[in-house]
Amino acid sequence: MNRLRRAKQAQIIAALVEGNSLRATARMTGASKVTILRLLESLGAACASYHDKALRNLTCKRIQCDEIWQFCYAKDKNVPADKQGQFGYGNVWTWVALDAETKLIPSWRVGTRGVATAYEFMHDLAGRLANRVQLTTDGHRVYPDAVESAFGSEIGHDAGRIVHVSGRGFKLNHYQR
Repeated sequence: MNRLRRAKQAQIIAALVEGNSLRATARMTGASKVTILRLLESLGAACASYHDKALRNLTCKRIQCDEIWQFCYAKDKNVPADKQGQFGYGNVWTWVALDAETKLIPSWRVGTRGVATAYEFMHDLAGRLANRVQLTTDGHRVYPDAVESAFGSEIGHDAGRIVHVSGRGFKLNHYQR
C-alpha cells in the first residue's frame, strides 16, 4: 500500500482545517477523495486516542454541558424506511462538556439525545475529573439522573433555562434537583 509523504499529509490536513471541502482539497493537493478520507479517518482515531489518554485527572472548576443537533444522511422525516431507526441516519447529537475558564473540552460523545448517551457522557466526564466541580447544563430532562449516577453527591449541578422576558432581554432561572 502506498503511503503519503508527511509533507503531503500536512498539506491535506491544513487545507481541511482551513475549511476546504473534500473536493477542493483533492483538487488543491492532487490526492484522491478516498485517500483524503482515509487520512482523515486515521487522524481522527489518533486524536481520539490522544484525547482519551491525555485528558485525565483534570482540575477544572466550572463545567458547562450542552448538546448540538445535526443530521446525518437526511433529516428524520426524510430517512428512507429501510434506514429508519438505524443510528447514523437522521438526527445525531454531539454532547459537549466545556471548561468555562480554559475552554478545554474534557469530554464529548456522539449519539442520540436519550438517556443511554447521557449516562455514557456523564460517566466519561466524571472519569476525567480529579476534583469536585460546578456543573451547568440546560434543562434537558435526562441530565439530573445521569449527573447523579456519574457523580453522586460530589458535584454542584445547576440546570438552567433561559426564559425570554418580553421587551427586557433574557432572565436565567436556575433550579436544583
